[in-house]
Amino acid sequence: MEGIGTLARLVESGTHFGEMLAFTLTAFLELMDHGIVSWDLISLSFIKQIAGYVNQPMVDVSILQRSLAILESMVLNSHSLYHRVAQEITVGQLIGHLSNQEIQTYAIALINALFLKAPEDRRQEEYTNPLEQHLTEMASSLAQKHLRSIILNHVIRGNRPIKAEMAHQLYVLQVLTFNLLEERMMTKMDPNDQAQRDIIFELRRIAFDGENDPTGTEKRKAMYTKDYKMLGFTNHVNPAMDFTQTPPGMLALDNMLYLAKVHQDTYIRIVLENSSREDKHECPFGRCAIELTRMLCEILQVGELPNEGCNDYHPMFFTHDRAWEEFFCVCIQLLNKTWKEMRATAEDFNKVMQVVREQITRALAMKPSSIDQLKTKLRGLNYSEILRLRQSERMSQDDFQSPPIIELRERIQPEILELIKQQRLNRLCEGSCFRKLGNRRRQEKFWFCRLSLNHKVLHYGDLDESPQGEVPFELLSDKIPVSDIKSVVTGKDCPHMKEKSALKQNKEVLELAFSVLYDPDETLNFVAPNKYEYCIWTDGLCALLGREMGSDLTRSDLDTLISMEMKLRLLDLENITIPEAPPPVPKEPSSYNFTYNYS
Repeated sequence: MEGIGTLARLVESGTHFGEMLAFTLTAFLELMDHGIVSWDLISLSFIKQIAGYVNQPMVDVSILQRSLAILESMVLNSHSLYHRVAQEITVGQLIGHLSNQEIQTYAIALINALFLKAPEDRRQEEYTNPLEQHLTEMASSLAQKHLRSIILNHVIRGNRPIKAEMAHQLYVLQVLTFNLLEERMMTKMDPNDQAQRDIIFELRRIAFDGENDPTGTEKRKAMYTKDYKMLGFTNHVNPAMDFTQTPPGMLALDNMLYLAKVHQDTYIRIVLENSSREDKHECPFGRCAIELTRMLCEILQVGELPNEGCNDYHPMFFTHDRAWEEFFCVCIQLLNKTWKEMRATAEDFNKVMQVVREQITRALAMKPSSIDQLKTKLRGLNYSEILRLRQSERMSQDDFQSPPIIELRERIQPEILELIKQQRLNRLCEGSCFRKLGNRRRQEKFWFCRLSLNHKVLHYGDLDESPQGEVPFELLSDKIPVSDIKSVVTGKDCPHMKEKSALKQNKEVLELAFSVLYDPDETLNFVAPNKYEYCIWTDGLCALLGREMGSDLTRSDLDTLISMEMKLRLLDLENITIPEAPPPVPKEPSSYNFTYNYS
């Protein structure tokens, strides 16, 4: 019915103002949002009129909100309209609207749309005039700093709480800002480019004060190779080769140079500290910086488009003009600290990087408001704290609290206990060698004990030396019927630990002692060779007598096996919420006429 055209003409006429114009713009925007009419049909005079409302100093807030929203939709939905809008509206003009809390969200949304749809040639325009290029870069840098400052002071630190839509727009702006790093991240270093190689020379000079270089080329080359090894590069002869992999490409070198120039004392301390360590515990700065840059790019999703509906912005990245570089400097110090705490070697490199990744992601999840606050959060997330958190989370994940999971665990437990019991009895059937305790220091004597395969008799006998495998039953002269065993005692309750000579035995022997009491008032005394054998035998003997297996090994095995079994059984239910209570049983049908009689 040509409603869109009528509304557009009303706006173009410029005769409507105030509330009437606000309603006209609202109707136009909502009709266009249906997607029936193409945005490309919008006339240039309509665009100029809407842009005029945004550029005028004294315009009603409701009109400004709708005008900004219309311009945002034009930019996002039409490539040709982007160019027209970009000619009428500049980011500098929009920055002025950020101080008004009523239209902040609309203004940032339009800024994001202009950044998002800007073609590559406009983002990285090549100027034939070097002076023009320099002035444009300066103007762009100043505009970015001004935008960041306004957003920090009037939006993030404003007196109003940040709503979901504003949080999303800040997230989008953060992603688009980091995406400016993508070009450097995907640029390989050219080993033949002298200017790029000079940056590596500068890193070496700052670290080792190379002003007093020897004049001899061969000698200087040999010294450089040694220095590059101390700097932690993988390729000592030509470290430029370390930067040929993308990502992180040249971005890693940029980060290293920023650290060396801006935080020179920190850079020199990290390099010299590791170059003076033992070889096996040194933290390779160059390799770590390159891998850390790649990791940070993954964490902050550099080069990826913003996710619709995501609100995950970080206030601290709006507090510094070089937030990315400062973030890297904090993280490289964290990596060096964690390396020392883990007493890592070169073989542990990947393990250290995994811990550092966890430290960084946990700290970012706390939403620190500044770089300094990030440092504080990371100080609290040292290696021992990460281990504690991992253990705590593992326990909470394994020990599910919902009634259906608890019931499943209770059903599984008897099966697992039976499995452990069979393993213990099988080990008793294989048998073990024990030392005889004597009063005098003389050649050690051994004796062997094993359970019969039908689990009815304990066979034992003396040996001249420690056996290499199982001892045949024929060589074991003595035996005790299991039916005659009264009980099993351990530690101080053992008869051979109560004897005077046994009082001299150390605590370790006491903890490994156990005795079998059998009819008529006889005992068979054991001292296990280690804690594992002690647990195996005490558990096995308790299982023979029908008693509970209570050793530390049983508890550990039970937890491990139940956890594995639970995970296997719940594998198909991953990411599915299990209800607290079972679903209600449906009512009984009125008749069973639908059943089929198979007979």
